[in-house]
Amino acid sequence: MNKELNIARHPVSEPGNIICQGNYRITILTKRLIRFEYSSEQVFEDRATQVVLNRDFPKVDFSLKKTADRIEIETDFLHVYYDGKEPSAEGLRVEIKDSRSSHIGHWYYGKEPGMAGNFGGTIRTLDEVNGSCPIDAGLLSKDGWGILDDSASLVITEDGWVAVREHSESDIYLFGYGSDYKGCLHDFYALTGKTPMLPRFVLGNWWSRYYEYSEESYKALLERFDQEDIPFSVAVIDMDWHIVDVDPRYGSGWTGFTWNKELFPDPKRFLKHLHDRGMKTTLNLHPADGIRAYEDCYEDIAEKMGVDISSQETVEFDAANAKFIENYLECVCHPHEKDGVDFWWIDWQQGTKTGLKGLDPLWILNHFHYLDSGRTGLRPLTFSRYAGPGSHRYPIGFSGDTVITWESLQFQPYFTATASNIGYGWWSHDIGGHTHGYKDDQLECRWYQFGVFSPIMRLHSEKNEFNGKEPWRFRKDISEIMKRFLRLRHELMPYLYTMNYRAYKNDEPIIQPLYYNLKWDQAFEKAPNEYFFGTEMIVNPVTSKCIEGINVAGTTTYLPEGRFYDFFTDMIYTGGRTIDCYRTLESIPLFVPEGSIIPMTDRRGTKEVSSNPDSLIIHVYVGKDGSFTMYEDDNESMNYVNGDAVFTEFIMKWSDEKSFCIKAPTGNISLIPEKRDYRVIIHGVDMTAYMEDINKHVKSIQRNTSLKGECSYNESKNQLIVDMEGCDPDNDILITLPEDTGIKKNAVSDVVFEFLNQAEISFALKKDIYCAVETGGSPDQIMESLEQMNIASDLYKAIYEIVFAYE
Repeated sequence: MNKELNIARHPVSEPGNIICQGNYRITILTKRLIRFEYSSEQVFEDRATQVVLNRDFPKVDFSLKKTADRIEIETDFLHVYYDGKEPSAEGLRVEIKDSRSSHIGHWYYGKEPGMAGNFGGTIRTLDEVNGSCPIDAGLLSKDGWGILDDSASLVITEDGWVAVREHSESDIYLFGYGSDYKGCLHDFYALTGKTPMLPRFVLGNWWSRYYEYSEESYKALLERFDQEDIPFSVAVIDMDWHIVDVDPRYGSGWTGFTWNKELFPDPKRFLKHLHDRGMKTTLNLHPADGIRAYEDCYEDIAEKMGVDISSQETVEFDAANAKFIENYLECVCHPHEKDGVDFWWIDWQQGTKTGLKGLDPLWILNHFHYLDSGRTGLRPLTFSRYAGPGSHRYPIGFSGDTVITWESLQFQPYFTATASNIGYGWWSHDIGGHTHGYKDDQLECRWYQFGVFSPIMRLHSEKNEFNGKEPWRFRKDISEIMKRFLRLRHELMPYLYTMNYRAYKNDEPIIQPLYYNLKWDQAFEKAPNEYFFGTEMIVNPVTSKCIEGINVAGTTTYLPEGRFYDFFTDMIYTGGRTIDCYRTLESIPLFVPEGSIIPMTDRRGTKEVSSNPDSLIIHVYVGKDGSFTMYEDDNESMNYVNGDAVFTEFIMKWSDEKSFCIKAPTGNISLIPEKRDYRVIIHGVDMTAYMEDINKHVKSIQRNTSLKGECSYNESKNQLIVDMEGCDPDNDILITLPEDTGIKKNAVSDVVFEFLNQAEISFALKKDIYCAVETGGSPDQIMESLEQMNIASDLYKAIYEIVFAYE
């Protein structure tokens, strides 16, 4: 294989970590991760496999005790008992000690993950799934252990190709982590390879549709998006980019590699137009039928594969042939990339078998397409289905053709979060749904909202004139909400890109189930669709219709201990409890813990999304001390691996003094603009006592300069806003608040009034409820008055949420 196609790996273990005798070999990789091998031929595998790349872990402290009938291996967290014979449930067992509690879990050979309350992983595709479906096991479980069986994996040969193991053996990795779920993932990534950083543009909005666009119709669509101020960063061109009406003697037009010149007469011109707009492009591939004689690239690849061109014989797609894979990439894909195609959508749906036993064609396509796409020094990128553990190395994942129903939307947040349990953090779903189903404007609105707070925001739909995802196809009020959320996705780019770096550097997926930081029974059993979205947000997407009459949808949400802010309304909530949250179509339950800092930008345009912005909006949520380090780099190269980046630290002090500091950026500051505008929005502060001359009481200054900020106060939202223009990166910026600044309580009466005002219930009932809230006294007294009215349950609970939000 070409050197660019030979993946980096370090598969040989530290000798001091190995215990080998007769037919078994045990490798203590970490205090929580052990490899068990058993070979009747006493031949063990030291090469990398499709899943496992690295075994060169540092020396581990462990004890070894041998007796006549067994050995015992003990680390700080694991106690292994093994009789040295062919593995059995009686002869090989492990006790797992939980570092966070006195709990001891148990694993024995043959015990399957599903037998221990496994939290789930993910699956290959959601094609044709209406609602939920079974998913494969992940690494995390209630019993504190996970299994990775690598026995059937192919090995990676010295030149980078794959081969069947010459000698069969049992090859199992036991992750015994207790409740340290993140620790389990860290070991998994160390074993199988890190999640690479994505180029910045993929974190923006993607436009995708299975539709016969032409160059002109696509340009017209993008112009309409501009008119509506709807930004997109990726253009996904489905299979109609290539010739689909082919001579029946060649088979179907499902596979194709030649542009349809009737629709796209000048592909290079079209791709340049997209690039000039600031968009990147991916084309759909179904390569299973090979390269037929009518393709532009046929003669080139036929000659290299030794096929007689005059015979017009098809160059068969052969995933088990290294020569074919190299020539396929060089002759079929590279010419399109030279013309401007940025990456490929590998839409493989044709089974899992090849001419090499155990080789999945999807895996080989993901592996080599990804490696090949990095040959120029840009970050590699593919868009394809999941092909088993280790697939996190080849982002981004395509989850398949989603059915358009409420049941499908209900499943997607859970499905996305559990994928993190097998390290798969960059799922891209058909947001809004792809096929079948029905038209429901509320459903589309809620799906858009989930999409904005999912790893990749890609709209998609089928070739049906009535099934498009353009916001203007929907009810006017919903269309406006959709547009706002699409803009919000781009405004979140500084935060999203920092989480992109964190996924690589700290081995933590952007979406994490709540039980990563909380107890299982606190989190999942109460709110299975709720998740952390990066470090600063907790999201619980709405997946049901609004309740008739009160025009809100309910979700059950769990908030950990502490105070939290509603991202959309600035309502403050007391945590440590389960809350029934009710939201209009305008928002979803999205909570930000006190002390959080979220960097955003108002530079949301298509051309701006791929660069480091010259204007930042920093949201600061008071209540306790906090900090956040924003990450920036060149957004597209591999230089991030060598630390070529910029770090800007934001620090909020609340417990002693009341101040916010933007530290001078460190690192390669040539990567960021020479001057930057900052808007700092400090949420939750009570500044009513200083309204007459707020600039006198709030000090904002960039040290060593004459630059000062202009302050204002949004009393309805309790937001202090400080604007500073033309800041240079060489100095700290400090904002100080009066020492007696406090947190302003929710305006309960005002919030209840807004809720009642939009509700479609009797005017008399509205008046009675509002009167009870205004004059009722304590929260308990208010709710007691409402109980006596015998109002509907959801109406009662919606008022209860507001009254008891912040105690």
